[in-house]
Amino acid sequence: MRSDTRAIVSVVTDGAGSPAAARAIRAASVLFITALTAAASQVSVPLPFTPVPLTLQPMIVVLGGAALGARLGMLSQILFLAAGIAGLPVFAASPILLPGAARLLGPTAGYLWSYPLAALVAGALAQRGFDRRYVTAVLAMTAGLGVLYGGGVLWLAGATRSVGAALAAGFWPFVLADVVKVLAAGAILPGAWRLIGAPARHD
Repeated sequence: MRSDTRAIVSVVTDGAGSPAAARAIRAASVLFITALTAAASQVSVPLPFTPVPLTLQPMIVVLGGAALGARLGMLSQILFLAAGIAGLPVFAASPILLPGAARLLGPTAGYLWSYPLAALVAGALAQRGFDRRYVTAVLAMTAGLGVLYGGGVLWLAGATRSVGAALAAGFWPFVLADVVKVLAAGAILPGAWRLIGAPARHD
């Protein structure tokens, strides 16, 4: 069945009264995740031993990607980056990181550039039914989180010329908190599927 290859937002739009209404709902959903990513960046805790702040963005990126699906999830994060490049205050407030487009060349750039790909991966797995059950939803979002951390740590390693220093600055201080957030968020999409009356899986 086609519902096996669609994320929950696409399934919900099937109930729209017309193709125009469905497109409007999808566009609003993309913009909502873009805005939510920007809002999550404002919940930022700077740490004294690393230029990378602690934020809620990684959870929003992968959860939003899983909800929207691969294409729309990636688009939501491309729009987020475009807003930052345009100078809108969407990036995490920081006393040491440059604002605007310059942020995409700074020490946290690897994470930011990885947002669209992380959302794509989480969304692609969701479209394969990973978002229907708690354990697989967590796996889908963890895969997206892995992409995000991979991009961030590789960028830091290039800047510091030390994998150990990159892990110390951009992985170890954050991974436990992000895993806990993903474990909490893992129940959201399976619960949403139950609310709309969809079965746990289609085989």
